[in-house]
Parts: sequence; structure tokens; C-alpha cells
Amino acid sequence: MNFSIPYTNLSSQAAEIKTALLQAVEYVLDSGHYILGPHVSQFEKEFASYCQATHSIGVANGTSALYLVLKALGIKEGDTVITAPNSFIASAAAIALTGAKPVFVDICKDMNMDPSKLEEAITSSTKVIIPVHFTGRPARMPEILAIAKKHHLFVLEDAAQAVGAKLNEKRVGGWGDAASFSFHPLKNLFAYGDAGMITTQHNDLYNILLRTRNHGLKNRNDCESFSFNERLDELHAAMLLVQLKHLEKWTEKRRKLAFRYNTHLQSYVDTPEEGPGEYHVYQTYMIQADHRDRLMKYLNDAGVEAIIHYPTPIHLQTAANYLQYRKEDFPETLNITSRILSLPLHPSMTFEQQDHVIALIRQFYG
Repeated sequence: MNFSIPYTNLSSQAAEIKTALLQAVEYVLDSGHYILGPHVSQFEKEFASYCQATHSIGVANGTSALYLVLKALGIKEGDTVITAPNSFIASAAAIALTGAKPVFVDICKDMNMDPSKLEEAITSSTKVIIPVHFTGRPARMPEILAIAKKHHLFVLEDAAQAVGAKLNEKRVGGWGDAASFSFHPLKNLFAYGDAGMITTQHNDLYNILLRTRNHGLKNRNDCESFSFNERLDELHAAMLLVQLKHLEKWTEKRRKLAFRYNTHLQSYVDTPEEGPGEYHVYQTYMIQADHRDRLMKYLNDAGVEAIIHYPTPIHLQTAANYLQYRKEDFPETLNITSRILSLPLHPSMTFEQQDHVIALIRQFYG
């Protein structure tokens, strides 16, 4: 179906900076240096500074970022790692692929991990907590970190959806011991394909990750441990450097659109507000609505591409059957899955387009 108001419009964002992107591509092509070159190094340096982190390591994608950190920590069969059940499957898949067991903790009203339920999930086998900054809203990191410190646990932020988000003026990616980022095309800072990043505050972990993203090689001829090829491509890094210069402008446009939605829709649906000290980057503008399925059909039929993200929580996915969770184990997660709906929101969206979406929702409930 062709939508008159699409969920996103990546080509229009690319068109805005196309000249600079093509110059970056041409520079890489002419250089003949395509793997782990100067653009990767420069992007890692600038991204670490942006996130207020000590180090950054460019990798192939966000899932690789999670997996490589867990493997570098020695996570293995018999260990458990805690995360949220309402995320994209990569959050749990990266845990399972190490041989460890994913353990879920239910969420708060803000759709992020509930710190009040975290401690009861911790056992002697727990090694890592992975809070997810869901839809671009920062998780309650001070409370999570306090619990992690009490139990001597590593905290790995899943910041795939939240580049630029802040809590008390501190950006995600700089809170935990490490963090993973995705630059998938649907993310606020995106590559033209797949790419990802790890940030960390630990020198030893940084040095391990430099090797494990590159086959485990210490140098061209010496392999210290077998690993995958999970490198960030030089071409992607060059274009991401261009994108990074525009991220703040694009984020502010997203926020302005989100606040307009909030103002005009809060009488009809539950809108994603900011809490005290939060800087939400609205990677996804996700409402909670009565008669959600009917509303989505109404919008789709009118040419508005509204979609449902993650209608099936991770603990109910076929791949998670072996974990033996029950449907009702996470009531807050279960509740939102029947109500969530993502509306179009992107930096190229016009106020006129947004006003049309708002008018349709008002008509539906009116």
C-alpha cells in the first residue's frame, strides 16, 4: 500500500545532505583504504565524545555490539543476564547466543525496566544487567546502577534506539560500564545499511573488543582468540561522520513534532511524555490507545502508515519457549502490547502532515 503519510522518509533526509555524503564516499573510494581506516577511527573518537564515554568501538551492527561485550566479559552457559521483555529480539538473542540464559524484568509505565522489580530477579548466576532505553527514552539508570553496584554486576546499556538521549544532562552510553548502539536505517543516527557501536568506560574491555571485532587478531599474523568479523566498514563510518553533524538538528525536529502530538492528542490517547530530568529523543513515537487495532486500520485506510512495534513480547516468541515463561509473568508488558501504536514521526515530516494525522485520530475518537 502506498501511504500519503509514510512512517518514515529516509530518502528525504539523505537528499538534504547528499552532496556531503557523496564527497565522503568519493574520498573513501579514492583512498583505497576500506577496512578500519581513518574514518572509523575519527568516528569512534567523535562518537565517544558525543556520548560522554571514554572509548568507542565501531562494529557491524547493534546485535554484534551486545554480543561482543557479553563474550568479552566471559558470559557463558550457566550464567544469567537480565533485560526487558518488550524490546526488539536482539536484546535477548545476544544473551542466548553466548549460551547464557535471558532473564526478564517487567517494565514501568514509561515502558522501560522497572528497578523496583529488578532485585528479585537477581540470583547467584546473574552476571549482567541490560536495561533498554526503549523508543529513545532513557531508563532509570541511577536506580539500576545502585542495585548493580550492590550485587557487583556489570551494566550494559542497550541504547540502540536512544542515541543522544539524556538523563540529568548525562547522555546514554556514558552511564553503564558499556553500551551498545545500532545505526540501522530506522535509527536517529543511521547508516545506509547496517552498522553499530560500543561505548565503554573500561580500558581492558576496550582493548579486548578491538581484537574480538576483528577475528580475535592482535595483529595481522597473531590471533589471540577465535572471533567473528564484526568490523564497522570505512564507507559507513565516513557517511556516519556526515550524519553526526546533523544529529542534534534532527533530534530537535523530532522533539518538536513529538511535543505537538502530545499537546493535541493527550485527551484521546496516552502520549509518551518526558519525566523529570529526561531528554527523550523519540526514535519511535509510541502512543497507547483504546481500540488500537481499529485505530490503526482507520489511519492506514486514510493513507497514514501507523504500525505496531513488537506486538509479541520476547518471552512469548517461539524462540523463547525453552525459557518456560508464562504469558502473565510480565503484566505491564502484556498490557501495553495490546495498546501500543507507533505514529509517523521523522525530521522530514511537515506540520501539515502531522495535523492531518492528529485530525484523523480526533475524528476516530470523536
